[in-house]
Amino acid sequence: MRNRTKKDQKIVDELTGFLIIVAALIGWYTTKSFIGVGVAIGVGVVVIIIIMGWRTASFEKRMRESGIAEIDQMTGRQFEDYLGTLFQYQGYKVTYTPSTGDFGADLILNKGKETIVVQAKRYKKAVGVKAVQEVIPSINMYNAGVAWVITNSTYTTQALTLAKKNRVRMIDRKELIQMNLEMKNTTKNVKP
Repeated sequence: MRNRTKKDQKIVDELTGFLIIVAALIGWYTTKSFIGVGVAIGVGVVVIIIIMGWRTASFEKRMRESGIAEIDQMTGRQFEDYLGTLFQYQGYKVTYTPSTGDFGADLILNKGKETIVVQAKRYKKAVGVKAVQEVIPSINMYNAGVAWVITNSTYTTQALTLAKKNRVRMIDRKELIQMNLEMKNTTKNVKP
């Protein structure tokens, strides 16, 4: 599940086009021939392919190291347990709410005077507005300052809009991967 946004893809496409044009101009101004233009474009395309291959390999390595593939296979409860472990490594005291009657929170995080309620959503598709609607009441119920919705996926625009208006932080796949990599690097450097 690689999530390159349309904006990111547009930037990559525009940059690729720009580099091809620059290569063609360099070819023309150095050789004053269409053969030179063709060679320069060919070299430019090869460079772009090499860069894209390197980026893909780096991305795949990062995904393997992050463990996101394993997270994608977890059950909802396993995902909640995983998040609890992740936040314990960040110094939070973690309380798990009951499976039913949780008032919209799966985890309650405490650090100092800070209380955060967390709604965990291990999904294969984009998480919608319902997740935000579920977690909002838990802010008052658990006397929290803020709520978080965390997913291994992405969010719909409507969910992000509602979250912004209601003190709900949305942690998506990209941020979850980063948090997991940070935890793994921290635990790798700790000697038993």
